[in-house]
Amino acid sequence: MVATRARRASGEGTPRAAAPRRVSTRSTSPAPKKPAARARSPARKSSKNLKAPPAELSPYDMPPLEKFLRCVLLPLFLLVPCPLLVAVLAFATNSDATSPSIDGLASYVSENGVGGLLADSFDYVGIFGTAEAWKLLGYFNLAALILYYVPGKTKEGPRTATGHVPRYVDNGVAHCVLSSLLFVGGAYFEYYDAGILYDVFPGTIGALNAFGLVFCVFLYVKGLYAPSTADNGKSGGGLIFDYYWGTELYPRVFDIDIKKFVNCRFAMTYWQLAGLSFAYKSYTLHGRWDPGLVLAALSQYLYLVKFFAWEIGYMRSIDIIVDRAGFYETWGCLVWVPCVYTLHSRCGVRAPTGLSWLSAGIIFVVGLLGVGLNFWADAQRMRFRELNGKCKVWGRKPVYIKAKYVTADPATGTLTEHSSLLLASGWWGVARHLQYSFELTAAWSWGLLANPLVNGPLPLFYAAFLTILLIHRAHRDEEKCLKKYGAYYEDYMARVKYRIVPGVY
Repeated sequence: MVATRARRASGEGTPRAAAPRRVSTRSTSPAPKKPAARARSPARKSSKNLKAPPAELSPYDMPPLEKFLRCVLLPLFLLVPCPLLVAVLAFATNSDATSPSIDGLASYVSENGVGGLLADSFDYVGIFGTAEAWKLLGYFNLAALILYYVPGKTKEGPRTATGHVPRYVDNGVAHCVLSSLLFVGGAYFEYYDAGILYDVFPGTIGALNAFGLVFCVFLYVKGLYAPSTADNGKSGGGLIFDYYWGTELYPRVFDIDIKKFVNCRFAMTYWQLAGLSFAYKSYTLHGRWDPGLVLAALSQYLYLVKFFAWEIGYMRSIDIIVDRAGFYETWGCLVWVPCVYTLHSRCGVRAPTGLSWLSAGIIFVVGLLGVGLNFWADAQRMRFRELNGKCKVWGRKPVYIKAKYVTADPATGTLTEHSSLLLASGWWGVARHLQYSFELTAAWSWGLLANPLVNGPLPLFYAAFLTILLIHRAHRDEEKCLKKYGAYYEDYMARVKYRIVPGVY
């Protein structure tokens, strides 16, 4: 969903940089001496020498009008319409009562009214889904749970303001391969039809919507009374905002990391397999493979292979280290991702794209280029961080800034200084969030493969949404980094002037 400004509990905020100094960013600068060792065994200093890390801008500090707008009105703007919208989108794309287009929805509203559209949409998906959908989701998540325990190396996420260091088993690629083999194998041995994800989609959205809303209540209560880490608590924004934003940063249930399981093992896996299932369903309906749907499915599948190869990098991204597990993050991955991220492909099942293999192939190649460059940029920075700057970037010594920041022990209040390296060369010297440009190239290609010239603008909904989301996310990420690193990040911004698009923005 469209991101709103992150507000956090006063006990969890992003720390401010300690006494910043300007650091050389010349490519000939020597690499810092063993920064990893300093991160593992940071020097503890008296609070007289360090500034206490403040919380990220807190609702407690807001004027009444700003607090109402940010913590009540804006959350309600997403809390109320989004659960309704996903039912309408499922009805629009799957039901024979309307065509999968904006024109089809407009005609339906003109005949039945908005109330009729909403009532018929929820009747179609089911208030609580369908038995078939719950059965499918049960098997799907049971398989994901089993694969969750596939062995792998343990990797660490960024240290939180309270000093907590999350740890993850790096088994994303194994999950990706095995989950794909299970899905394809089940269809091959005729346990189910390969188009099942399309057939059961309406009931799936109904089930996920109901479960997601209730599950977020559970996470709200858990974050207050049984948190997994000290990065938890009320935000000061009130009940509505806390339900929307969440009360805990890293919840675990039966030692299962909720964010990793919901975001990666469910949402991303469903998206990956849905493209294949929808393309096959189109084939069974029309008796031929649709070039647009087939190549969109392949492009998205490869994009998500890239995602699972980079999964640990994702666990170090703003989605995980800033966004708490509330409606925005958790319901968004449980319901919004399966519904909206697959929308363009669903539109093409009942309304063929009409693209030739040549025209679809050209769009596919452009999108695949975006996928590849996105992976290259993400892998470049992840490798730089894991090797603590002791590597080459584009065949040269990396240009970086050694930034310092502070964490506070929530029990004792002791302040601890740490350091981090900000890469300012390679792709990360071209623009501060250049990877978003590559990701958007892929997203728009998927919408175009559904042929909006024939099927109207509805297939472009996901790409338009993602454009807004990533622009806002880049802004949020920079606010976080400025609060954490202070003048060190200002140095980085001066070195890398553009935010997303070189020479433009």
